[in-house]
Amino acid sequence: MIHNDDLHDEMGDNHIASSAETPLRPDAFEISDEEKINAIKKDVESILNTLGLDLTDDSLKGTPNRVAKMFVKEIFGGLNPAKKPSSSTFDNKYKYGEMLVEKNITVYSTCEHHLLPIVGRAHVAYISNGTVVGLSKMNRIVDFFAKRPQVQERLTIQIVQELQRVLNTQDVACVIDAKHLCVNSRGIRDIESSTVTAEFGGKFKEDKVRREFLDYIKLDTQF
Repeated sequence: MIHNDDLHDEMGDNHIASSAETPLRPDAFEISDEEKINAIKKDVESILNTLGLDLTDDSLKGTPNRVAKMFVKEIFGGLNPAKKPSSSTFDNKYKYGEMLVEKNITVYSTCEHHLLPIVGRAHVAYISNGTVVGLSKMNRIVDFFAKRPQVQERLTIQIVQELQRVLNTQDVACVIDAKHLCVNSRGIRDIESSTVTAEFGGKFKEDKVRREFLDYIKLDTQF
């Protein structure tokens, strides 16, 4: 018989996501960031106390507050829709009709099953439908959706869907190659393995266009 805790561990190791939407409660933003920091600080204090650590030690006494601020202001800041980067678009006046590829975008995210880091690279491409977006905005979109508890499959889809919305085209693709510390540092502890996910929209579903994109980013993985 598989117990619930065992089943949850198995789901975590297999990176199963419940949907393409981050599972947020409707009341997620009814309290301020400062209120969240104060609440999380108390929770971290409880965890550290339970582990037997001495929070009066100079090295540890500031840890609960640092962790709480990090959660709210930094690594999970992408949960707040108010922090979504504005993505101004411009007319494609020079009539560039080939794909545009932004590769090797740094990804720092957090596995939602074990709250351990996901670190890797995202490669994003689109074919203009009359508009273009600033290059840095592509990096900011990746960073925004990465800054939340994530599953890599969901992150890949969210990046594509946001760029499709911004650019008003389905012709968007994203590939992410990342290491998960829930695999590298615990469980099987395989420090060499990485996870590759991809989402192809519109013309990128065609073999020729998809292969051109993968050639640009020098990724031999077959999709």
